[in-house]
Amino acid sequence: MGFIAWIVLGLLAGAIAKLIMPGDDPGGLIITMLIGIVGALLGGWLGGLIFGVELGGFFNLTTWVLAIVGSLILLGVYRLVAGRRAVRS
Repeated sequence: MGFIAWIVLGLLAGAIAKLIMPGDDPGGLIITMLIGIVGALLGGWLGGLIFGVELGGFFNLTTWVLAIVGSLILLGVYRLVAGRRAVRS
């Protein structure tokens, strides 16, 4: 899968993660999209590392599930870090 496909997959996975885990995120839409892109890469890496899963193409269900799970993990970590920073201020 090419680099552009990972970006598109990450954008869509970030949007789906935001739908699954709604809330008021500091940073808005741009940060959520970046979290989706990095989360897709994180999910693919973790899937290969932990489960030994070979990532398929853009239309492979395993690829999508790993990208969404990675985005959810990253979105949760971001909310924890950003939430702590907002409480201190």
